[in-house]
Amino acid sequence: MNLIIIILISYLAGSIPTSIIVSKLWKGIDIRQHGSRNAGLTNVVRVIGWKPGVIVGIIDFSKGFIATVYFSKIGAGSIPLDYTLIQIIAGLSAIFGHIWTIFARFKGGKGVLTALALLVGLDPTAAITCLIIFAVIVYFSRYVSLGSISAAVAFPVIVLIEKQYLAKDISNYLLIFSFLICILIIYTHRSNIKRLLSGTENKFSRKKKE
Repeated sequence: MNLIIIILISYLAGSIPTSIIVSKLWKGIDIRQHGSRNAGLTNVVRVIGWKPGVIVGIIDFSKGFIATVYFSKIGAGSIPLDYTLIQIIAGLSAIFGHIWTIFARFKGGKGVLTALALLVGLDPTAAITCLIIFAVIVYFSRYVSLGSISAAVAFPVIVLIEKQYLAKDISNYLLIFSFLICILIIYTHRSNIKRLLSGTENKFSRKKKE
């Protein structure tokens, strides 16, 4: 029962459609009808600006972090599972909520920032490394999607290196999860991959689009 509660609370927290709420309050628009039509952070920054983007980013990150670090503790002592696995389940539930939000017909963002929050809660070193990779790729290419995909692919590689070559105490659950989340992020970016291959993907600009 406690595990079910953790899953439900984490999913509902992840389902909060931050970008939709902020875009309506900030500019009175539905972000899903502008720009890339994706209810995510990047589209908010492109369409409305960086200030509302910061708000969306903080909240979306918090959803994953709170689920992984705090919601996972609900009755954890009575759940016959490894605690790292419980954290992964809680974090994944938040990510699923963000991608398939119950409050917006199961169409949300792409889950990158919420996934990063989960990673911070489980393996800060890998999280920082992935964030650096993301920043470098985006800086030189101006493709946020390419940065996200690159960081997602790097995640399981980093975790594997930590476990096999750096003698870090990495749970097998985290290793398995790293490959699963990589596949999930690539899946949510499948349309971006098609545009990248065809050369039609939008490049990120710091300037707000009217």
